[in-house]
This record gives sequence, structure tokens and C-alpha cells, in this order.
Amino acid sequence: MTAIVYLGLVLISVLLTVQSAHVLYLMLYTWDRADAERKARAPDTFVAPRLSFSVLLPARHEEDVIQTTIDRVVRADYPAQLLEVFVICSQDDTGTIKKAEEKIAELEREGLHNVEVVVFDDKPVNKPHGLNVALPHTTHKVVTIFDAEDDIHPEIFRLVNTVMLKERVKVVQAGVQLMNFDSNWYSTLNVLEYFFWFKSRLHYHAHYGSIPLGGNTVFFARELLVRLGGWDEHNLTEDADLGLRVSASGERVRVVYDDRYVTKEETPPTLGHFIRQRTRWSQGFMQTLKKGTWKQMPTRKQRWLAFYVLAFPRGQALLGLYLPMSLGMILILKVPVLIALFSYLPVLLLCAHFLVAVVGLYEFTDAHGLEATPATVVKMAVAWFPFQMVLAYAAVRAMRRELLGRHDWEKTQHVGAHRARTEEADSRVA
Repeated sequence: MTAIVYLGLVLISVLLTVQSAHVLYLMLYTWDRADAERKARAPDTFVAPRLSFSVLLPARHEEDVIQTTIDRVVRADYPAQLLEVFVICSQDDTGTIKKAEEKIAELEREGLHNVEVVVFDDKPVNKPHGLNVALPHTTHKVVTIFDAEDDIHPEIFRLVNTVMLKERVKVVQAGVQLMNFDSNWYSTLNVLEYFFWFKSRLHYHAHYGSIPLGGNTVFFARELLVRLGGWDEHNLTEDADLGLRVSASGERVRVVYDDRYVTKEETPPTLGHFIRQRTRWSQGFMQTLKKGTWKQMPTRKQRWLAFYVLAFPRGQALLGLYLPMSLGMILILKVPVLIALFSYLPVLLLCAHFLVAVVGLYEFTDAHGLEATPATVVKMAVAWFPFQMVLAYAAVRAMRRELLGRHDWEKTQHVGAHRARTEEADSRVA
């Protein structure tokens, strides 16, 4: 029995070490490879505007942020005649509809007539259904999605216009970045997740043609969206599902991450909202794995990479069960020195992850005119283990919801905390 325990401990330690090393490689992908970093950058100059854009803004109970978002999109540095904007709301969301219509009336008084509200009164009441309802209303060549709280860069359309025309791609995923890194105990780690995901890891997925797209700041040729049938209305991560369908169709995805042009967002305002958001993402990955779109990819490498990503929430759930056990074993289990050395391998990788995250924190804050302090690093260290346990709990919660057949959309609240951060950074520059 003792030998079996030792063998299990060694196998788990080796597995966790390999997994951690692979994640570390993905975090550093664009830093480690000059060609990948070069491909990730935005163009140095932009070509003249030619492509037209239909902007979809799905919103639900977003009274606090929707007007600012509409204003930023409409006033982007791009010809107004090449932009049309659709705010998408369920009929029962009278607050958001009222705020959007007030903003539209204000813009029309200025002579801007390219925004309208699309209202649906059927189910399911979720983001992918709203997007599918709005898609037939679009008339322009490129369709893009922004979330209701997004702060877009004024030149984002010029950037994408240039990339699509010069590189002849039909899908562009631009960068998204959470900004309020010190709002609460988990916000720094949440911000860094986005930083490494969009700045590095997505480029790896795009390179190998197996990419789960982000939920916004993604641009599609309209004809491709129509050909693929739009979004899966019953999938809680419709963006990841669509990205894998795009990959399976053979279309190349160009990922652009440039700190100057990222779309700025906020971390969920409370731990409860954060858990519900992560539960939805984990459950959506489970749905997509079960759906089997990944099996349609042409190469074994693509299929394995998609499977790895989609199965990750189940691994997180198992890790959450293992971590408390491992702490208990430290206290009560005496093992030979060699076994103990094996068991410490994941700890060494964990330290490497943390050091890379700290470097990423300072690179992120420097790029956006913010300031990280040693106290922020200490807070990261204290929050590291609880944060992993929260992610594991969300994954377990997702598995439970999936087993019970619960697929309702758990809404994440937005309060505009990222906008305060952006204003602070702007004041520093000024």
C-alpha cells in the first residue's frame, strides 16, 4: 500500500510538473520567439480606410456604462459612413434600452445617424442569441463585437482595416486588457491572466490553427460568419466555440496584441461575480468539448491543442481537490528523500510562474502608465493560493451545473472601474 501511495505521488508530481512547464512556455511564447513577437505587433502605419464595419454591442442591464461605450465607438477615428453600430437588448431590459436611445437621440442631434437598438423578445436571453438576432441587420463587410463596458482605442478600425487588407485574412483577434489591477485581492492576478493570454498564448494557438477566440474585439468577414451559421445560442462560451469552428474551416486567424491599441475592460467587481463568470467559462468549455467541434480539425496537433484547452477546467477541478490533500500529506506523510524531491518539482515550477507573473505586472503597468509597488507583489503572493482554489471551485461548480443540465446565463456586473484607471494613467502622462 505504501508503494502505491509513493508511486501515485510521483506520477501526480511529474504530471503537474509537465503541465506547469507547458503553461509557462505558453506564457512566454512571444517573448521567447522573435518571429512570434514580430507577428503579434500592430502595423507601424495604416492604409486608407476601405473596409466597412458593423459593430455589435450586446448589453444586458448595462445602464451605467452603455452610453460611454456607444460614444467611444461612434467617435472612433474612422469615417462615419463606414461604421454602423447595433446595441442589442432583450425586451425586458428597459433601463439599458432607455439609456441607449437617449444617447442615440443625442448623437442624431449632432448629425450622426449610424446607431440603432435591436430588441429581441424571444429566448434564450443571452449574448449569442442577441448576436444572431442582430446579424441579419448588418450590411457592412466586417462584423465585430464589443462588450457593453469596453473602452476601445480610437484607431482600432484603422488597425484592423490595414491588417485585413494587407494580410488578406478574414478573422482578426485584437487585444483585450483588464485595467484595474489593484481594486481587490484577486484583481492583479485576474489582470495578468488576460495580459499573458492575449499577449502571448493566443498567438501560439493561432500559429497552430486551433484558437478559442476572445468574446470581443474580434473581427469577422461577414460572409464567413454567415457561412458558419453565426453563434451557438446554447453555448456559454460561444466565442471559443466559434473560434474552433473557424479553425476547423481552415481560415487563418491573425492575432494582434499591441499595448497601445488594446480594448480596456474591468475585473468583476465582487468575488461572487468573478466565480459566476469563471463558472460560465468553464462550463462553456465543457459544452464545447462535448459538442466535438474539435474533432473536425484536419491535423492531430490541432485536435490535441483544442482538446487540451477545452479539458482544462476539469483539470482545474481535480487540482482543487488535490491541493488540500497535498498540504495534508506535507504534515502527516513521511517519504524517502527521492520521493520528496519529486514532490517538490511542481513547487519549483510554481515559483517560476510567480516570478514571470511579477515581471509581467511591471511590464503591464509600465505600458499603460500605471504604477506597481512592492506591496502589490506581496498581495499577489498572499493571494496566489486562494486564487487557484477559487478557480478550482468555479470549475467544480461548472461540472455540477453541467451534470444538472443548467445552462442559464449568469450575468457579470460592470461598474466602469477600468475607466477610472484609464483616467489616472492619462493624468500621469499629462
